[in-house]
Amino acid sequence: MKKYLELNAYLNLLDENGEIQVGKDKEAVREFFVGPDGVNENTRFFHTLEEKLDFLFDEGYYDPVPFSVFEKEEITALYKQAYDHKFRFPTFVGAYKFYTQYALKTRDGSCYLERFEDRVVATAIKLSLGLYELASLLVDEIITGRFQPATPTFLNAGRRDAGDMVSCFLLRIEDSMESIGRAINSSLQLSKRGGGVALLLSNIREEGAPIKGIEGRSSGIIPIMKLLEDSFSYANQLGMRQGAGAVYLNAHHPDIMKFLDTKRENADEKIRIKTLSLGVVIPDITFELARKNEPMYLFSPYDVERVYGVPFGDIPVTEKYYEMVEDSRIRKTKMDARQFFQTIAEIQTESGYPYLLFEDTANSANPFPRRVNMSNLCSEILQPNTPSVMARDGSYEKVGKDISCNLGSMNIERVMHSEHPLEHTVRAAVAALTGVVLATDILEVPPVAEANRTMRSIGLGQMNLHGFLAQEHIHYGSEEALEFVDVYFAAVRYYALSQSADFAEAFTKFEGCSGADFSRYGVLGKYTEEDHLPTSPKIKKLFKEHNLPTREDWKELIGRIERVGLFHSHLLAVPPTGSISYVNGATPSIHPVTSPVEVRKEGKMGRVYYPAPGLSSETLPYYEDAFKIGYEKLIDTYAVASQHTDQGLSCTLFMPGDCTTRDLNRAYIYAWRKGLKTLYYTRVRQEALEGTGIDGCVSCAL
Repeated sequence: MKKYLELNAYLNLLDENGEIQVGKDKEAVREFFVGPDGVNENTRFFHTLEEKLDFLFDEGYYDPVPFSVFEKEEITALYKQAYDHKFRFPTFVGAYKFYTQYALKTRDGSCYLERFEDRVVATAIKLSLGLYELASLLVDEIITGRFQPATPTFLNAGRRDAGDMVSCFLLRIEDSMESIGRAINSSLQLSKRGGGVALLLSNIREEGAPIKGIEGRSSGIIPIMKLLEDSFSYANQLGMRQGAGAVYLNAHHPDIMKFLDTKRENADEKIRIKTLSLGVVIPDITFELARKNEPMYLFSPYDVERVYGVPFGDIPVTEKYYEMVEDSRIRKTKMDARQFFQTIAEIQTESGYPYLLFEDTANSANPFPRRVNMSNLCSEILQPNTPSVMARDGSYEKVGKDISCNLGSMNIERVMHSEHPLEHTVRAAVAALTGVVLATDILEVPPVAEANRTMRSIGLGQMNLHGFLAQEHIHYGSEEALEFVDVYFAAVRYYALSQSADFAEAFTKFEGCSGADFSRYGVLGKYTEEDHLPTSPKIKKLFKEHNLPTREDWKELIGRIERVGLFHSHLLAVPPTGSISYVNGATPSIHPVTSPVEVRKEGKMGRVYYPAPGLSSETLPYYEDAFKIGYEKLIDTYAVASQHTDQGLSCTLFMPGDCTTRDLNRAYIYAWRKGLKTLYYTRVRQEALEGTGIDGCVSCAL
């Protein structure tokens, strides 16, 4: 065993005083760099920065175009700025993750061509919009860990022949062979560039529906799922990132039970779906039917579209439910609503799927006329889409709007303990993500390119909530913790909207923004009636060095948005994070840790150990794990953050090993009533899973 692995393994053993040996992990980091066959020995040496960049440009590793905007002296200053920080990885796992997944290597993989500082500068230059001041600002934000771009951005920025910087994509499928073919081709195109893809199946006619008037000819959704699964396994960005996909289906689609059965452990291989993620879109009426113990009707998408003139996925099922039940033109079947939820719980216990999208909750905060009818691979992106119309030859008669996720996350602990105010990092992060939008043009998938061009949506996320709370001696889910979340997320939203309005005033508002409509952007109206300011002495002290918006500030901002509009259609979303959290020395997303010292399996390395940030005998009591904390405190935390987030939050449920399907159903109902828009994976504590970590979304979290 390599020495750095031995040192890292001490985290699993207490010292003679019963203390966690965090210092041994610091030694493991040093050994990983300076030991035999370590990083330093395997990094190509260059005498000067000029020699390094000439090599990277001439050999086709770096794209010279973003660098060409800057003077030589400016580029030199950016590299000096990064290296002057004397960056050190806080954990061995973070260092290992960076050098195995992010650092540029020679094409034969024999040596490294980048250090962390080099990757930071390349990313900052790519996202800087050609502005030196912004590039310098982003170097500072990323190198200090206050802001961390998502994996596709941090991996691909500045590289030549790399994938795209976008995390994942959401595509509609209409009820035609041409649209199905487009979806498969688009999935291949996007997967080869490293993006995860979610697809909407709700519009597809059910198994046995007529084709060209001939009854019983449709094969339904399962064959499409099989084709998509094969596509994602085939396209994997040169083997660097595994293709990943998800499919969403409305709960009232006639194929819903077949859809769920594809994830059963004992499913027939003809229908079993192994790698494709599943999501179910659940309207409010479904919960009401279960509560009343009434039958749940499933409606033929083929008939619904003929009657209403719009695809099934665009129908507000809760609003139209009883009308569709009474309409004799729409074929329907019925099932037990409670059995539906029972089946979801059974399959989640086995597989962790499906994700749940609470459709009406998501649309209650949606200011657009088009409906939110699906989410993404990590269930935090909630944006409306519009259909494309395909010609028989496969070309576009009309280009609709599909969705892309331009993501990055702030480290709550680093931001709160920074010498800069919270506003500073929020504005820098919004600018960085705007750089991703403006540098992205997915021409191979025109509806994605159209939405990115006209909507300019971004998803600024957060991570290290539990790490911050523990280091401040605050228990996760406590009243103090919920107060902090309320104040923090409200302030982030204020400064994100303010920065978007700045861009709109300087450049142009996004297409579809009519100014006054966005005085009610999401739930903005309440900010003129409520304070969202700290009241307890401890939380007041935490925000002492940070300027917080008052009710008057909110009124002024809303009035400004009425006048100038916004540059972005969407600004905020909380992804699951994952590898970027480890590189950043953070706890993932805003959920609790699964263990104070997380045990991970890293390929050929075997078991490695990741200590929670700031872990010590003093903070250990505040690092109660997610399974012990319980779903109520988890959901309470997400519910508070959700009211300040214009999209969604990737919320994983952590359930004890002895939980029942009834317990899971209670958790769904609790989340729905608390106003969550989605639920991501469900993790039931098992010996095989305990402490092994959660990578989750391949696209956002790797």
